[in-house]
Amino acid sequence: MLKGIRCETAKCPVEKKQRNLAPGMHGWRRGKVSEYGIRLREKQKVKRYYGLLERQFMRYFHKAERMKGNTGEILLQLLEKRLDNVVYKLNFAPSRKAARQLIAHGHIYVNGRKVDIPDYLTRVGDKITVKDSEKSVKKVKQQLESNPNFITQSWLQVDREKSQATVVALPSRDDVQIPVEEQLVVEFCSR
Repeated sequence: MLKGIRCETAKCPVEKKQRNLAPGMHGWRRGKVSEYGIRLREKQKVKRYYGLLERQFMRYFHKAERMKGNTGEILLQLLEKRLDNVVYKLNFAPSRKAARQLIAHGHIYVNGRKVDIPDYLTRVGDKITVKDSEKSVKKVKQQLESNPNFITQSWLQVDREKSQATVVALPSRDDVQIPVEEQLVVEFCSR
């Protein structure tokens, strides 16, 4: 109610001044982002997307570095194969954080054994099921029903009625849905 009618349009002078500035008193002084800053931003984007801490991320990077092939693609493939990410991609949980909690509380089984480690790396042929308890099944069924049009990726196969899934292939670069340039991440971490 404090702004006039003029400020509800795109020509509002109050909004126009603040639109292109960085936060803070001296936002107008912000210069061009350096090469280091660009690479750091890409790495931070990947870390935050998967909910990793620095040490966890660097462990995955060093593992990807030792493997044969394109390091950036292998890094993203390793991150996609994490159990918390797989549970999220199966629509068993509404977010990656919720998937971590679901796993940590013992609601998820891999190949018939309880796995309570969210960064467990799944392999081709792994069968992911929900614990037989009423509480666990109810949670997952509720999530599956809340989003019936959810499309699972081609490397995962889901049976919605039984609340179980199978990893049928390794994830490819096309399965990673974040707009990230993995080469910049590799360049940053390799320095």
